[in-house]
Amino acid sequence: MVTMQDREKAFENKYAHDQETKFRVIARRNRLLGLWAAGLLGKADADAAAYAVEVVASDFEEAGDEDVVRKVAGDLKAGGLSQSEDDIRAKLLELLPVAVAQIEAS
Repeated sequence: MVTMQDREKAFENKYAHDQETKFRVIARRNRLLGLWAAGLLGKADADAAAYAVEVVASDFEEAGDEDVVRKVAGDLKAGGLSQSEDDIRAKLLELLPVAVAQIEAS
């Protein structure tokens, strides 16, 4: 017979798993955004991968996506490209289901 403690533990485990999955999806989405931006900036191979890591790391500055948007927008602007912050937010939305699919497949 399942006790309340068992049910509570199961809910806690599910919550922890869901939070870890959410973190992985957001990190993957940010990596994909970094690779997209790196392509626009003319970076390839190791340089593109390193830039994608920078984008993922930028997400730890504050809660939400604005730190990532600011970093990518600033880098694109510095590179002479005219992507707006709204364009970058739209790309984040576009990449989210791609990241989910990739995480679910792994």
